[in-house]
Amino acid sequence: QVQLVESGGGLVQAGGSLTLSCAASGRTFSSYAMGWFRQAPGKEREFVASISQNGVAAYYSESVKGRFTISRDNAKDTVYLQMNSLKPEDTAIYYCAARVGYPSTFPNMYDSWGQGTQVTVSS
Repeated sequence: QVQLVESGGGLVQAGGSLTLSCAASGRTFSSYAMGWFRQAPGKEREFVASISQNGVAAYYSESVKGRFTISRDNAKDTVYLQMNSLKPEDTAIYYCAARVGYPSTFPNMYDSWGQGTQVTVSS
């Protein structure tokens, strides 16, 4: 399995921006589709965005479409989540995940997970 480490979370005011990073190690990063998920207190883990191995195909949840952008740099073994126009309801722990195959929107399809990074958006 690939090892994943997220970074870039923090506290931001509503309307602000953050960029999350997820660094991979241990396996060939370019072999994996990558996903970002989030989990708020008392809620289930939910899909945010995913991207194909070559970065051509990207998918977003309706709640973040137009505000968040997922991208990857296979030379740096890193996937990013650029988050703009943040809202208080975006507050959650954000996780990156990896899988071999298509960039699924279902968390149980992913094999490797990072430890998560906290994003807090104040109103």
